[in-house]
Amino acid sequence: MTQWVYSFGSGVSDGDASMKALLGGKGANLAEMASLGLPVPPGYTITTDACTAFYTEGQKLPEGAEAQAAAALKAIEDKVVRKFGDPGDPLLVSVRSGAPVSMPGMMDTVLNLGLNDETVAGLVASSGDERFAWDSYRRFIQMYSDVVLELDHNDFEDILDDVKGEEGVFEDAKLNAEALQAIVARYRALVEDRLGRPFPQDPCEQLWGAIRAVFASWHNQRAIDYRRIHEIPDNLGTAVNVQAMVFGNMGTDCATGVAFTRNPDNGANEIFGEFLVNAQGEDVVAGIRTPQPIRSIGEGDSMEEVMPRAFAELMAINAKLERHYRDMQDVEFTIEKDRLFMLQTRAAKRGIRAALKIAVDMADEGLISREDAVCRIDPKDLDRLLHPVPDPKAPRKVIAKGLPGSPGAASGMAVFNSDDAQAMGLEGKAVILVRPETSPEDIHGMHAAKGILTKHGGQTSHAALVARGMGRPCVTGCGSIRVDPVAGTFGIRDITVHRGDIITIDGSTGEVILGEVPTIEPELSAEFDTLMAWADEVRELNVRANAETPADAAKAREFGAEGIGLCRTEHMFFEDERIIAMREMIMAEDEAGRREPLQRILPMQREDFTELFRIMAGLPITIRLLDPPLHEFLPVSDQELEELARHMGADVEHVRIRAGSLRELNPMLGHRGCRLGISHPEIYDIQARAILEAAVEAEKKEGEPVLLEIMVPLVATKRELDIIRGRIETIADEVRAETGGNPNYMIGTMIELPRAALRAGEIAESADFFSFGTNDLTQTTYGISRDDPGRFLESYQEHGVFEVDPFISLDVEGVGELVEIATARGRATRPDLKLGICGEHGGDPASIAFCQQTGLDYVSCSPYRVPIARLAAAQAAIRQKG
Repeated sequence: MTQWVYSFGSGVSDGDASMKALLGGKGANLAEMASLGLPVPPGYTITTDACTAFYTEGQKLPEGAEAQAAAALKAIEDKVVRKFGDPGDPLLVSVRSGAPVSMPGMMDTVLNLGLNDETVAGLVASSGDERFAWDSYRRFIQMYSDVVLELDHNDFEDILDDVKGEEGVFEDAKLNAEALQAIVARYRALVEDRLGRPFPQDPCEQLWGAIRAVFASWHNQRAIDYRRIHEIPDNLGTAVNVQAMVFGNMGTDCATGVAFTRNPDNGANEIFGEFLVNAQGEDVVAGIRTPQPIRSIGEGDSMEEVMPRAFAELMAINAKLERHYRDMQDVEFTIEKDRLFMLQTRAAKRGIRAALKIAVDMADEGLISREDAVCRIDPKDLDRLLHPVPDPKAPRKVIAKGLPGSPGAASGMAVFNSDDAQAMGLEGKAVILVRPETSPEDIHGMHAAKGILTKHGGQTSHAALVARGMGRPCVTGCGSIRVDPVAGTFGIRDITVHRGDIITIDGSTGEVILGEVPTIEPELSAEFDTLMAWADEVRELNVRANAETPADAAKAREFGAEGIGLCRTEHMFFEDERIIAMREMIMAEDEAGRREPLQRILPMQREDFTELFRIMAGLPITIRLLDPPLHEFLPVSDQELEELARHMGADVEHVRIRAGSLRELNPMLGHRGCRLGISHPEIYDIQARAILEAAVEAEKKEGEPVLLEIMVPLVATKRELDIIRGRIETIADEVRAETGGNPNYMIGTMIELPRAALRAGEIAESADFFSFGTNDLTQTTYGISRDDPGRFLESYQEHGVFEVDPFISLDVEGVGELVEIATARGRATRPDLKLGICGEHGGDPASIAFCQQTGLDYVSCSPYRVPIARLAAAQAAIRQKG
């Protein structure tokens, strides 16, 4: 019979940390901690396979699961010497989700399960604390009604607020036992009114209702949104963890908290976290109360000062967990009557600066190898390091200060609900989501926002954890502001910020600033340099940049680019003087008319190339001849048409008619690329001359060889390449004769058409290199314009047609097979054929791994993605070696 249930506790476990796919991250780590002898309340895990079966069988639990769970519950009873449902001394349990991949706050949890009108009296008797028992019952009804009965949790919050108002208190913890009993009675009346039946009193009915609800929460909207944002597969499922309750809300010798073994913002090797006395775990994460620090900051309220014995034990356990897992951990704990219990451990989410420091420090400490350190960093996360940050010298009007929830800074229009944030984000507007506190229902708004600001909550609240995982700046616990989501305002003193007003938040300092703050380039840390040096030691793929301006080329070299893999010459034509000459050339009706403006363009292009060669001295540079259809350069507005007519000395109407005649119905498959070079050879002649003359000039000035690669775009046949290669070689001979220089160059082609990939063996006879233009190769393979898939892409992903956008991550099955075919056939003809990729896939880690496996020589990407590509290439090489 299939084992659906795995027990843990009292130093013995059925599972271990290697079983995350089956037990989920939480269940696997609970089992591991229990086996390590750590104080873990006993429990059991129902597997992710059971979740899959639950959906396959029409939301019914698989055969055998209930019997196995009942046996596991009996084992918990034996270990804690309490009975589930016993009216005298009841065992209470928590029911929590636990997916194989961490999804904080996205699915559902129920605490204090097993309470009813009889067992609450038993809890009063066994604990000797009437207030604690009724507080636990109140919490249970509220959570169960929300998660299982699907009633609006705001209705229960309204009752709680009403009673606090009647009692004249502001905090839940100030309510006495009688007030809590009154809340329970109102909660039960609300349930019966809404459902037409009483709140369930049978503990077994409660338990199975909660288990089914947790399985069902795998497909709630916030979990679906989170998986889509973080590219987590939908078919993993979640496990369910049922665990004996321990109580942090029994009195002042009880507490609950969240801790990180190192600082998740800066990576310092020191404990970081928060706790609350006389509270349950949801109070910390939900941000309803502002928590206290774990380590002393000299104010007397830290865990180190208030509960020194539990603090010392937590420090020892954290050190043991970090050594065992060889990674920074994020732990949840509860203290019941001065006794520490561990409720969870997992690899901690961290900011990228912290991740770099932790990886390098752990390698230096001998916990991990340098290759492990290289593989610890998600290459995509480097993107957060490489963009401008607020200028600390710029004037700023700080209107409030909260806690630094997630590092970084952002400016945008203040919005007060997640639907507005998403809608305005889709319009291209930068927004800051301002909330009293966030909840999992806000996931779509948090993703759409540039940053998040909350009144309540600490540095481990939902807002901070989710923002940190998304790389969004976040300020939490900004208690001095008054947030009114209905009115769409927040205020402090005499300042009121309305919906649409621009604010800036600095998630590294907690500052809230009125207006927009200018930015400066960030300074990269020593740990970044160290890790990238380690990556460069092991990677095999070279990394180049796509660049055509001196600024881009300089930035690429700064980030470690080993050359230019794609210089798009067309981007050089859009400055005022050049665009006029280009338009005159396009509008000319014969070769002679085209050559005159091209001669004016020649020195401009030569100057451009000379500067690029200077910056990239000694490194290879691939220059693509003119590729886009000519209509892209044509005037559109009446003012542009009139200006062109004036320059040409022509009638405006004639210019308008001529421009219209050049437009194509399907220009991306029309008169572009090498087709232009064959039909209008003077265009490529002038470009080739400018490139070759610049190479000679740069070599003379710099004294370094120019490693020039001239690339012919959109080739489908060998004959096309032969024609253009012949003209380039003729011009090269002319340049040698005229200058006395001897430009060193290669001629190759861009493989961006399926026919070119299939006929690569033949084309390689005339090519010194291939560069795969995977943007266009994806377009021509799928027959999809890369500019338009947004119209249907979301539907395709929902229906499983695409797992990811094929223009973001290479389709290895289709487009990838064409690359493999071209590679094999090209190198069969010419074994020394140089191969690279220059589409934006060159900066995508998954696509880079494919390039490594296929045996390409280099990838090329935008300058800011060069570090991402360097790191991804190193990881691909490490993983290929196994």
